[in-house]
Amino acid sequence: MNQSRRSFLKTSAAAAASFQIVSSHVVGANGQTPPSETYGAALIGCGGRGPGTYQAMTGDLPCRLVAACDVQRSRAEAYIKRNNPEAALYTDFRRLLENPDVDLVAIATPPHWHALISIAAAEAGKDVLCEKPMTRFISEGRAVVQAFERYRRVFQIGTFGRFGASRSKASRTIHKIMRSGLLNPNPGVHIKKGGLKIHQWSGRPGLAPQVPSEDLDWELYCGPSPYKPYVGPRVGGTHRNYWDYEGGGMCDMGQHHFDPMQWVYGKDDTSPVTIEAHAPPSHPEVTGMWAWIELTYADGFTFVMDSDEWGPRYERKTARQPSLDDLSPGDREKVEAMPDPEPLLSFAEAVKQRKQAGGGPEAAHRAACILHLANLAIRLGRKIQYDPVNEVIVGDQTANRLVDVPMRSPWHL
Repeated sequence: MNQSRRSFLKTSAAAAASFQIVSSHVVGANGQTPPSETYGAALIGCGGRGPGTYQAMTGDLPCRLVAACDVQRSRAEAYIKRNNPEAALYTDFRRLLENPDVDLVAIATPPHWHALISIAAAEAGKDVLCEKPMTRFISEGRAVVQAFERYRRVFQIGTFGRFGASRSKASRTIHKIMRSGLLNPNPGVHIKKGGLKIHQWSGRPGLAPQVPSEDLDWELYCGPSPYKPYVGPRVGGTHRNYWDYEGGGMCDMGQHHFDPMQWVYGKDDTSPVTIEAHAPPSHPEVTGMWAWIELTYADGFTFVMDSDEWGPRYERKTARQPSLDDLSPGDREKVEAMPDPEPLLSFAEAVKQRKQAGGGPEAAHRAACILHLANLAIRLGRKIQYDPVNEVIVGDQTANRLVDVPMRSPWHL
């Protein structure tokens, strides 16, 4: 109270000068988001779909790119140069996940890496948006589900068709009919004709070994898959042609098509029980052509994929959607009285609310199972029976070796 006017003015001036050092961005002035509310984002896998996956993850969130990783260093360098020259560069995802500034991770590697990187990200406390397909084989998916349940992180696959389907009144009605359990037996058959890029992603076996570029870590690229001699098509989009990394056009486009249908028909928590394919003999190394695959659930509902690119079309059943007309008047009233399903959360909404996103780990795993089971029937050349609770092929040890594929040491689930 006895402070002189001169000392007061001196103290005030110093305080004003100190305040001016802090930019308007830091305090969130003028509508800007302060760093404390900005998410540190990273991309693992900077080629092909990488930039699009990163944009899908960050588009509705205040983010800054803090790190990027690719086993081919030049691709990570180019991505960082275009987006944030101050971001950290890595060629090993494990080092990136140690970075405490990373909150969100977009994964756009080939699928043979999706499960291990997703699990490691969950363990490191990161939320994940991962490219489709979710995994390379079935048991990987269950491991991812368990990891994100354990660490309570957000996970979503970069397919968003179910959000459009969930906004349709007709789709919500079918969803309620299917979830009610009142439609028994179920006459529904959903057929997808074409649009799966089967010929485009059919591989060529027996290519002569080549020398990889100096900036490509081929050992780390192969990772948990078998170590094979390098050939150009094993890297880039044509990695889809090799069973070691993906599953042809089925896994490239299938999760886009069947993820929304899985929600509409209420199958997010189960899988088909019988799977039959019409296809020529499959090559053990590369993907090839097929005509159609029929996947039937325990309630009788059937998904059919008709490639429209090889062989005869599927002609066994007429495509039909379940409707209220299939129910008795009493059951129809029960379904109409059911509340609509809760709105699905986007990745951004899930991150903000700390809830699971629409199409989260379990649903994404079940969607990937559709594709893996279809490919199993193609590769084995026979009809298979699947137990969706224990997630094994019934009475078929050969098939189960493709359900839970051994990983190359030292990698393991």
